[in-house]
Amino acid sequence: MKILMLTGDFAEDYEVMVPFQALEMVGIKVDVVCPDKLAGETIKTAIHDFEGFQTYTEKVGHNFTINKTFSEINLEEYDGLYITGGRAPEYLRLNDEIIKITKYFMEGNKPVASICHGIQILTSANVVRGRRLTAFGTVKPEVILAGGTFVDVNADETVVDGNLVTSPAWPGNTKILRDFLKLLNI
Repeated sequence: MKILMLTGDFAEDYEVMVPFQALEMVGIKVDVVCPDKLAGETIKTAIHDFEGFQTYTEKVGHNFTINKTFSEINLEEYDGLYITGGRAPEYLRLNDEIIKITKYFMEGNKPVASICHGIQILTSANVVRGRRLTAFGTVKPEVILAGGTFVDVNADETVVDGNLVTSPAWPGNTKILRDFLKLLNI
């Protein structure tokens, strides 16, 4: 089994590292890609924390090594798509290839997991109309404007709608990974 993971500079650290390691741990090959990055290059992650302020705080995270060159992916090789969150989706969604990839998986009814701000890629791809999903709370207006139904759940929860599983933030890693594995029939 093989998964494509979309990420970029300042993706949320836990939303890249934890799913990558967990999926590989259960024997799934995860190709992590970023536009304009080659296999072996790194992205810089961001650490988002909930410390009692009106929004999360952001700190510089780790370097994460991309293991597949973006321009060399073949979508037919993949069983599912994992979209990371953090700050990266706000610019990744401007990339036409990212939008095509997202539409390919959603319209093909293949399993898709998206966490936190990763949902911005789904709304930009115009694939949430009529779907129930969640995201980090600040993404709620985008979900509604894109025709989706925003479901307000705790940060450690998920919403599953057909082939799509979403979670508001990294505290939901356990459940989004569990539900993604179910969508993959694992």
